[in-house]
Amino acid sequence: MRSVLDSLYASRSSQHLHNDPLSLCHRYSDPRDCEIVAVIASSFAYGAVGVILRTVETICAELGPSPRKYIERLNPAAAVRTFSRFKHRFNDGRDLAALLWGIRQMIEQSGSIQAFFLRGYNCSDQDVESALNCYSAAVLSLDYSALFLQHDIPADSRFPFLFPAPRSGSACKRLCMLLRWLVRPADDIDLGLWNTITPAQLIIPVDTHISRICRYLGLTGRSTADWRMAQEITAALRHFDPADPVKYDFALAHLGISDGCDGKAVDRCTYCSIASICAQTTR
Repeated sequence: MRSVLDSLYASRSSQHLHNDPLSLCHRYSDPRDCEIVAVIASSFAYGAVGVILRTVETICAELGPSPRKYIERLNPAAAVRTFSRFKHRFNDGRDLAALLWGIRQMIEQSGSIQAFFLRGYNCSDQDVESALNCYSAAVLSLDYSALFLQHDIPADSRFPFLFPAPRSGSACKRLCMLLRWLVRPADDIDLGLWNTITPAQLIIPVDTHISRICRYLGLTGRSTADWRMAQEITAALRHFDPADPVKYDFALAHLGISDGCDGKAVDRCTYCSIASICAQTTR
């Protein structure tokens, strides 16, 4: 299995990257711009990939060549007006404005999003569970009164959806993906911008593709795509690369995202690079 997974990792291509929201981050050379776009792109990385890409493209077009400068000048009331017609499934322009305003507050308080995240990080932790709990709680505790006309986030707002936490049982797919993008060493796919957190502490981002394919591979016996499944899959992958277990995530996910694996069209299995170890083809 390790040989197959390593070959799969080596087969990642620019074509796969172009079909991934991470590609938007590669447009920026300044790490300060890049981490902002990474937070935005990962936050809206739910639903069909084509819709995700259009959403993030629209936001980046408004942010211009320097998202950092845009954020530093951000007026929250003006942002609500600017994005009044924004919609990404059940998140609206007010949610996007809150995200941008939250990013500005993170930077003002800590100097960067990385420094803000590290306030809840412990290098001795086995994984990032505690850090993610702290990060999401800290973001949702920022002052959004300039947007919501009250300090607390209104009950009818879907903004908190963008910042789930492991303590709720959520797989936190989008936050784990953000960390993979920023923490893993730069390798033409991931960015390697944050060097304090170790790749060994990362948890795999579990979406519908990862949960299904990893069940086929016997990397999890769980049926619910939750935090426990994410930890179980990551623990299994540590047997193949203890220092960097989630390096396989991008390639595994794109078997579904880009290559069409859906567990139904078995004619594709003949050409699949993991066919020799996949339960769908070996049973």
